[in-house]
Amino acid sequence: MNKAELILEVQKLLEKEECTKAEAERAINAVLEAIKRGVKKDKTVQLIGFGTFASVKRAARNGVNPRTGEKLKIKASKTVKFKPGASLKAVA
Repeated sequence: MNKAELILEVQKLLEKEECTKAEAERAINAVLEAIKRGVKKDKTVQLIGFGTFASVKRAARNGVNPRTGEKLKIKASKTVKFKPGASLKAVA
């Protein structure tokens, strides 16, 4: 499912005839922005039953360029990890 399909699904689930595609898209965009802000501010966003988004640090490490075989150092970085909740795991 891509974002356009998600927007149509949200529009259907709201069960309102007056809910337009634009309103469903604004709702999805608002949720995604809230998750981004939550991870940035609090380092985690936990949605009970769905899952948890968490900011994590990756340590610096050694790597290899696959084309040349040259060894290189990969800098430390930050990323976001998602851990699915029990009800989401049950669906898969």
